[in-house]
Amino acid sequence: MRIFAAVGIALLLASCASGGRSFSDREQFNRVRGKAVANPSAIVAAELSFARLAQEKGQWTAFRETATDDAVMFTPNKVNAQAWLKGKADPKTAVEWQPHKIFVSCDGSLGVSKGAWQAANGNTGHFTTIWRQEGFGQRDFRKDAEWKWVFDDGVPLEQPLEEPDFIETEVASCKGNVTPVSATDIGSGSASGQSIDGTLTWQAIANADKSRSVSVSLWDGSNWNKVLTYEASASE
Repeated sequence: MRIFAAVGIALLLASCASGGRSFSDREQFNRVRGKAVANPSAIVAAELSFARLAQEKGQWTAFRETATDDAVMFTPNKVNAQAWLKGKADPKTAVEWQPHKIFVSCDGSLGVSKGAWQAANGNTGHFTTIWRQEGFGQRDFRKDAEWKWVFDDGVPLEQPLEEPDFIETEVASCKGNVTPVSATDIGSGSASGQSIDGTLTWQAIANADKSRSVSVSLWDGSNWNKVLTYEASASE
């Protein structure tokens, strides 16, 4: 695992603040007015803070403190995260992880982080975490938001993911009339959600054989783009 220096993290967050793009006049105007806009660096900061908390206070303690009351996990069946984590003892050595790519809705109410994890026993894999901005629409958008995760999933890999030179970010378009996502009955053992403005959607499906699939889609102004998708077997 590459150790990020404090200066490196500061520069990283600064570079992510605009999601690798320059803000439009509309976005700059909304920021001045204190209105909601997408801020990928906030997701990066939340993920890095989450990973640091696991090292400082314990793995499952960190998961409990950063999850919403309705957060879900696959173990491999779908469970309420807080119920599953309640009273769960922290392992002696916490898993380490690093975000590689961030996806954010146009309004900034929902974000997705994907990246790599490494366990103390040498196992490695990839993770997906869905982050929700708490109190969205009820706070002063000029102040820092509180982020908590609503879904988290990890999958082992035979070979570790290659660490990118920088964290990539992608923000949903604010243009066009968002086409509603057709309602799909994915069963009580699965989960799904979307941002307040509907420009980011996610779905996690648990199958009868305990395998699962996860997908995330972003609105590009005229169509939906599936930006993250994977399947995992029951043993993963």
